[in-house]
Amino acid sequence: MHDVVVVGVGPAGARYARRAAQQGYDVLAFEQGTVGEPLACSGHVSTDVWAYTDDARDELLQNEVSGARFHTDGPGSDAHPFYKDEVISNVIDRVGLDRHLAELAREDGADVREEHTVVDVEEDRDGVTVEVRGPDGVETHRAKMVAGCDGPKSRVRRELGLPEPDELLHGVLGFDEAADHGDFVDVHLTVPRFFAWRIPRGEAGVEYGLAVPPGDDARGRFEAFTEEYDADVTRRCSGLIPIGPPKRVTGRRSFLVGDAAAQTKPFTGGGILYGMTAADHAAREIDPEDPATLGDYERAWREDLRRDIRLGHAVRAGYSVPKVVQKAGMKAFEGEIGVHMDRPSTLFSREQLKALLSRS
Repeated sequence: MHDVVVVGVGPAGARYARRAAQQGYDVLAFEQGTVGEPLACSGHVSTDVWAYTDDARDELLQNEVSGARFHTDGPGSDAHPFYKDEVISNVIDRVGLDRHLAELAREDGADVREEHTVVDVEEDRDGVTVEVRGPDGVETHRAKMVAGCDGPKSRVRRELGLPEPDELLHGVLGFDEAADHGDFVDVHLTVPRFFAWRIPRGEAGVEYGLAVPPGDDARGRFEAFTEEYDADVTRRCSGLIPIGPPKRVTGRRSFLVGDAAAQTKPFTGGGILYGMTAADHAAREIDPEDPATLGDYERAWREDLRRDIRLGHAVRAGYSVPKVVQKAGMKAFEGEIGVHMDRPSTLFSREQLKALLSRS
């Protein structure tokens, strides 16, 4: 019997698999296809990502960003810049990140198997049974626990009847191959309840994207947005973005991590850092022999991320206020900032106060 079966080997699943294996647990991890594919997420991340990658910066870095221009209309509209006099975020090879993290998990002892689709999960008092369809047919595996790291439409979550995220947005990404080494991203508050973006990716080109609530015309809005930029989009992809963690992300012998648990930033939809942060909590707190430790995981990750998620919801609410209010608010605060892109709680930090005072 394995200690843990991990379903999904994105950043959260790979990070948990690695950290659990480092503690001596027998970890078996399954990825439905090839790790990192198909691409469905942006590659714009905070510089904190390098703490999880073991010197992969030179391999994965595509561009450095020092600020963002916010627009209440399309390209050419008045922009409100927010910036630091230093690099505040990076654009990375997103597929490469997933593959690198999966390889780190393998190197530390996790058995990571690609092209294996989990088709059924059952939990009982003594463990879990996971049924998997792989290249050689259907396999059945027993483990003491199962980690659902399998994204917004998590099969683990669904099979075990765990609660759903509060909301699933529909995101669309597209890529123009023309090189752009600019150090500002552009954010457009022109879609319902969220935003559209343009991210320079250095020699890798430009990323365009947006997300909208269910039922809205994501593809049509994306076409209109990229036409405004006169972008030559040669590749595109889409995916779901979970917003709002459910009240419970654990079962009898199961737990969710990353997008499956909606451990994402409500104001951007990004989940790489929150998911890997929660993965570290899971590895530290959960003992596969003791189901009671699942409660320790619930408490630990929520205590760490709760405030930032709540403030993130407040920031997102600002996307939907009237334009005149948006413009006034951004005009009041534009300029140099001291805010960390993953932690809205830094709006109240000494660095942000210093940045505000410097303008007076």
